[in-house]
Amino acid sequence: MHHLAVKYASVFLLSTVKFLGGPLAGASMGLHFWTTMALTVGGMMTSVFLFSGVGRAWMKHRQHQRRLRREPIFSKKSRNIIKVFRKFGMGGIAFLTPILLSPIGGTVIATLLGVPRSRIMLHMLWSAMFWGCALTFASIHFGHLIHHGK
Repeated sequence: MHHLAVKYASVFLLSTVKFLGGPLAGASMGLHFWTTMALTVGGMMTSVFLFSGVGRAWMKHRQHQRRLRREPIFSKKSRNIIKVFRKFGMGGIAFLTPILLSPIGGTVIATLLGVPRSRIMLHMLWSAMFWGCALTFASIHFGHLIHHGK
């Protein structure tokens, strides 16, 4: 039982910081599709919940650090994120979060762009479920191919 708890915690915790890590870890440890997906979605949504609350404070801290280092406020990456937001809204940010931005990064960006917390939670949930399903399926399927190739 203890061994299973470690597996579950690994998938959950990886998904809080790097979404793709959850499906890959779950598949590599032989966890069931639905278990892996639930832990992955739960991990991402835990980050979204926590960082949608602390996002503004964290960003003020980062802005202060940038000023101290005399770094530009807008990087090429931040300009591209704003373009995506202007064109596709919160849905675009949510869609890209699991694969490009990380649960923490996407949530902080949405918070800074003034998106209400309830909308962040809703959009990140559908995104986590979509990508959780797709990436868990791909990880399990890909792992199966590698295993048979040996």
